[in-house]
Amino acid sequence: MQHLQVSVPAEHTDEVLGVLRESPGLSCLAVLRGASERPAGDVVLADAARESVDGIVDALRQLDVDSYGTISITNVDTSVSAAAEQAELDAPGEGQDAVIWEQVVRTADDQSRLSWTFLGFLTIASLIASIGIVLDSAVLVIGAMVLGPEFGPIAALCVAAVHGRHHIARRAASSFGIGFSVAIAVTTMLALISRWLGWINDDMLTAQRPATGFITEPDKWSFIVAFVAGIAGVLALTSSKSGGLVGVFISVTTVPAAGNLALAIALGNGGEIGRSLTQLGINVAALLLAGTLTLVVQKLVWRHVPRARPRSQRRTIRS
Repeated sequence: MQHLQVSVPAEHTDEVLGVLRESPGLSCLAVLRGASERPAGDVVLADAARESVDGIVDALRQLDVDSYGTISITNVDTSVSAAAEQAELDAPGEGQDAVIWEQVVRTADDQSRLSWTFLGFLTIASLIASIGIVLDSAVLVIGAMVLGPEFGPIAALCVAAVHGRHHIARRAASSFGIGFSVAIAVTTMLALISRWLGWINDDMLTAQRPATGFITEPDKWSFIVAFVAGIAGVLALTSSKSGGLVGVFISVTTVPAAGNLALAIALGNGGEIGRSLTQLGINVAALLLAGTLTLVVQKLVWRHVPRARPRSQRRTIRS
């Protein structure tokens, strides 16, 4: 179940109520008259099956509710009522498979923004990856892969491409580029200091590394793994289940490649620089391609799946 809160001026409340009352999959509906201070007016509360929400949001946006009011959607972890069970039965499809596209776009918009937190996590992940490479520690490399937040901007680029949100694409590309530039620069600087102290040398990169050598051995499997992980990541983004993102993080060697690139720059190893850039490029390209294609397929599939639309909207579409 999803909880919707709509705040609108009082003269538009009846329009909102009309949409919600005609929507299948609705379990409860309440109106708080005069409860909204900004915008001045009423607050409408409703619980609906996840399958119904995309159609409801579409109908409300056709009324320009997002222009003169606000629409918020939150997940209901537990709803104990016969009405909620009936609502889920009335709504077509399966809730876990339903896509709330506006929610996906807003999530992508949020993940496309450059922040100190994003820079911090990406830089720390790159540092841990570089240490893992020096020590040939698979545990440290995997930890860096889990910590890295780089899939957020990549997913945002995919969503922006499919939905034509150019401002999100520009912001995501900028966040990704700046984020990796900062992470690699900081890691390179610390690697230079370590080299000056005698803690690391070029032999550490060229030596046999059974546990971490895969990072700079790009091949067809690098592309295949990143491609499949990109599909899983986007499915986790668009569904009600987000646990799959962890699997994406530990499948793709984007952050480890950045850490190895920083080490190679500090140690002046041209061959490792080239291999690291190749691995990084393959991963990013595969993730972008897989994510975009997955979103396109989902949109095509869901276009032919009956959606829970308000009855008045269905009549408009038929006419």
